[in-house]
Amino acid sequence: MDELASIPGVVGVVGGAYVDGKSLGLGSAGSRLLGGEGGRIPANARFRIWSQTKQMVATVVLKLVEEGELGVDDKLGELLPDVVEKDLVTRADQITVRQMIRHTSGIPDWYAQKPNPDGGEGEPSFDVFDFTTPYRPLDLVRWSRDRPRTGEPGEKWTYSNTNYTLLGMIIERVTGHDLATELRTRLFEPLGMTRSYLMVKPPDGVKGPHGHGYYPDADGRPRDVDRYNAGLAGAGAGGVVSTAHDVSAFNRALSQGKLLPPELQRILTDRPTAAAHLRGNSIRSNSNSNSSCSDDFSITGGLAPGSVAMTFYSADGRRQLALSFTLSVKPDAVQLDLGRAVESIFCPSS
Repeated sequence: MDELASIPGVVGVVGGAYVDGKSLGLGSAGSRLLGGEGGRIPANARFRIWSQTKQMVATVVLKLVEEGELGVDDKLGELLPDVVEKDLVTRADQITVRQMIRHTSGIPDWYAQKPNPDGGEGEPSFDVFDFTTPYRPLDLVRWSRDRPRTGEPGEKWTYSNTNYTLLGMIIERVTGHDLATELRTRLFEPLGMTRSYLMVKPPDGVKGPHGHGYYPDADGRPRDVDRYNAGLAGAGAGGVVSTAHDVSAFNRALSQGKLLPPELQRILTDRPTAAAHLRGNSIRSNSNSNSSCSDDFSITGGLAPGSVAMTFYSADGRRQLALSFTLSVKPDAVQLDLGRAVESIFCPSS
């Protein structure tokens, strides 16, 4: 952890490792605040998990499919008539739930001014330092309306937060409950994720002592963005706050098939090749340093102004390493080489 905290641009890091649900240890390094201020981040601190929220939202959607409340090939326009009546999404009569889960809908991303050529989010399209303006999910979808589509429905994979903002809205319309309630009752409570919750609107934030993230202003000076606007997390796209314990519990249950039947889980986990990148999707890497590291590991992660969060997990769901980095620079300006961290915890040398 000390080595990770020494990476240029990192203010603090916190995380924990688990095997078969048992903690190997929690740790933190760096500091809660910029410049070494505020002491260490508590090792069990909460943090924003950003786009790891998407797997949780997709799981709730697929649970509703399992219960017969909707179908994976149901059309967006039928499920959310408002987006048709207000002309907020083109081709809404052709776009399916399956396509939104898999980022193949062609719906443009509301988040970024310009798409990142490497996939994921580019520069934010909003004022990062606006902590108070209330935004509804429908407002965010409206931002994407005048941007060019990224392809025909089902044609190709292109990452878009708008997909999951819409999926969160679908959950609310189908169940009659807000998304925070559905995540809590269907995932957080059954899995013992007692310290997780969904940020909904300002001034929702991270409860309890935790690491503060920073983002450079127009003059390049890092400004505290700990009060990051909850509405701009996009609810279903990235609004969950969690802990190393809780996010590991979710990934363990999902990997071991305890949340969904196989045919529905494959909709979430069998991604197009282009989807193998950090932003809330899985990266598969084969470790071959020694026999104790023969498992495949995947990574699910997310980033936004102020921080990066990621969870490494083995294919069999037995092992997890969850980390959160708070930053003093833009997330894409940090080079996080985590190979040694994974090997030191999961792949000890003989």
